Amino acid sequence: MKIITQSLATDSAAYLQGYLREDGDTAYPAMIIVPGGSYTHIPEQQAEDLTLAWSARGFQAFFLRYSFTGEKQPLLPAPVVELAQSVATIRQHAADWRIDANRITVAGFSVGGHIVALFNDLWHDDQINGLAGTQPDQVKPNAVILGYPVISSKLGFPTDQQVLASWSADVDSIAADELVNDQNVPTFIWGTAADPLVPVQNALSYAQASLAHHVDTDLHIFHHGPHGLALANHVTAWKPGTDLPHVAHWMDLANEWLDELN
Repeated sequence: MKIITQSLATDSAAYLQGYLREDGDTAYPAMIIVPGGSYTHIPEQQAEDLTLAWSARGFQAFFLRYSFTGEKQPLLPAPVVELAQSVATIRQHAADWRIDANRITVAGFSVGGHIVALFNDLWHDDQINGLAGTQPDQVKPNAVILGYPVISSKLGFPTDQQVLASWSADVDSIAADELVNDQNVPTFIWGTAADPLVPVQNALSYAQASLAHHVDTDLHIFHHGPHGLALANHVTAWKPGTDLPHVAHWMDLANEWLDELN
């Protein structure tokens, strides 16, 4: 395996870290992990664990270290722009990195899910592409995965207005469920009904909006489990009650769904 780090812009700390398989002559599908961290940090060990789990399933796998509120204010849309640049970078290097450019999935968790949900809504947007220096055909994902996503501050997270102001001066512009449209790509969503931090209504609202626009949507709500489960197994268990074999099925389900799409 080859590990690469790709900077995304000279005026940003954002970078894309990749774990590239070097066995065989196959062009592999790609997976970009966009981790959580409340827009103040990313849990790098968890991000790496998620990335390596997809690598083990036959993906050229990456994680995005996007900009944080301590670096840009208001923060958005910078992380969405950086995700667009990440997809474009992967397509640009598809031959060198042995990637099937028609099989690029983006997976976001918690506020990473917010970034991915907004990107799903806006990959074709002129402003986003203008800021990223890209064209829509370079950045269109083939599928997205949302794990316990933040979707809208109107749905219970964040509740602190000062925190929200550090995200955006325009709440409506970052309500991802209100921006879903007919150009959204196939979307897999999972969460837990008992999530005490990001209410499950976030996932449900985005799924309902996706279905209303006839987007291929696969929704899984598990009855039990706290926020931030990641793989939901012993690898990413960060406290008692976070190694949950039932919830850990989300990855098999997502992988099967991706196989059906292709």
